[in-house]
Amino acid sequence: MMVALRGASALLVLFLAAFLPPPQCAQDPAMVHYIYQRFRVLEQGLEKCTQATRAYVQEFQEFSKNISVMLGRCQTYTSEYKSAVGNLALRVERAQREIDYIQYLREADECIESEDKTLAEMLLQEAEEEKKIRTLLNASCDNMLMGIKSLKIVKKMMDTHGSWMKDAVYNSPKVYLLIGSRNNTVWEFANIRAFMEDNTKPAPRKQILTLSWQGTGQVIYKGFLFFHNQATSNEIIKYNLQKRTVEDRMLLPGGVGRALVYQHSPSTYIDLAVDEHGLWAIHSGPGTHSHLVLTKIEPGTLGVEHSWDTPCRSQDAEASFLLCGVLYVVYSTGGQGPHRITCIYDPLGTISEEDLPNLFFPKRPRSHSMIHYNPRDKQLYAWNEGNQIIYKLQTKRKLPLK
Repeated sequence: MMVALRGASALLVLFLAAFLPPPQCAQDPAMVHYIYQRFRVLEQGLEKCTQATRAYVQEFQEFSKNISVMLGRCQTYTSEYKSAVGNLALRVERAQREIDYIQYLREADECIESEDKTLAEMLLQEAEEEKKIRTLLNASCDNMLMGIKSLKIVKKMMDTHGSWMKDAVYNSPKVYLLIGSRNNTVWEFANIRAFMEDNTKPAPRKQILTLSWQGTGQVIYKGFLFFHNQATSNEIIKYNLQKRTVEDRMLLPGGVGRALVYQHSPSTYIDLAVDEHGLWAIHSGPGTHSHLVLTKIEPGTLGVEHSWDTPCRSQDAEASFLLCGVLYVVYSTGGQGPHRITCIYDPLGTISEEDLPNLFFPKRPRSHSMIHYNPRDKQLYAWNEGNQIIYKLQTKRKLPLK
């Protein structure tokens, strides 16, 4: 900077010298003095300019230094800020992961508590259901079937299908005959002898029902005739034989009556049965050749007490009956012999097929139209090719419930 000022002074002297008077005027003292004074003023001005320039340069250097220091500090602060922001982001991310984990644990605990609660409720329901079933089937009957001892043909008729029975509860000698799979006429005989011998007095009493039955699954329980109403798919009629009126009626739930109960009984869609525990209905579940469904009915109110899906299939079945709360299903191949019990179902689970011997019926040429157990005389009443048959049974005590 100082070199530049000196160069500028020299140029200024040369510039001023160009305006000097000729040599003959150079000796004028006043002029010389004036020029000298002007140079002194000029030098002073240049000196001040130099000092001002030096001060400016120094201030600028200080400013540059301060700016550099401040920029350095700013970079430091920026790095620290970036580091702090990065640490804060990591802490926020860690906190979010911890919150998510805590939420997961809370949801898992809630799920576990819900599952435990659901499982506990299911176990409680199963226990209550088992208790209900044991209460429902709490009769003193503890027999299980061990064999069919003998066969007695009581009567022979021309009709292939039909049913015959005694009252399952009342100690009455009367025998009831229902001919055909669709009819509304009930024949009442005074006793078994009157039923066996056509000319025996008194003559049978004929009763025309106000409704017709469907199939061969009728039963008589405490003076009432229970049968499947022909005009419906799933209606059961409770008929008062003494008053000759319909006492009550019910609809079995679950699409009952759309399929045959037994493959070899082509007209029976609901098979009613009676044993020591009361009134039952056997029917088919949904689908072709499906499994049988067992339904317990309260005979007084015609309410459904309980239903069970059994493992017994309707395919190749011809009839079934209940004895002491156990369902026994009779099967045959092609509707012909041999007739044997190959599937049983015990709602209490006290017996199974492994507990039973081979249960064969005495040889018959065709399938049974009906087989019903009478808990009062402990015999089976059957209809086979127009023959009214009694089967005597061999039983033994079941294992006690645990």
